[in-house]
Amino acid sequence: MAGLPNAAVESFAGVGNPFSVGEIAAGETVLDIGSGCGFDCIIAGKLVGPTGKVIGIDMTDAMLRRSRKTAKAMGLTQVQFKKGYAENLPVPDESVDVVISNGVLNLTPDKYASFKEVFRVLKPGERLYLADIVVHKQVPDGAKEDVDLWTA
Repeated sequence: MAGLPNAAVESFAGVGNPFSVGEIAAGETVLDIGSGCGFDCIIAGKLVGPTGKVIGIDMTDAMLRRSRKTAKAMGLTQVQFKKGYAENLPVPDESVDVVISNGVLNLTPDKYASFKEVFRVLKPGERLYLADIVVHKQVPDGAKEDVDLWTA
């Protein structure tokens, strides 16, 4: 987190480190599903360098405004943000080297559609780096409705 502006850190709500799964090389294209304030996109932007590309997808206008402002202030012209949903990614088929997501895919209402989209946009043989929450038993409805249990 060293060197990241407060705007990229203060609203960060990830659950792990998708970058610990594998490498991201200079010149690659990275897609971040549920990019929020842009925290992971900024890290990816530094990894891909000026010859690469990072696309952050978020469904909220407030987060898109914040992340765009931060990337611009940092001079990360290789990082862009688009409005969209995991179940319908605004990205062409087979155009991405690495898909990352940090605590978002577990929140999608249609996980099958979300993963279908992930594999649609990935180039053949490329990678998904996922940091997420997984449960092994049914979550009671009361727990699902208590936002404080799954956000902090």
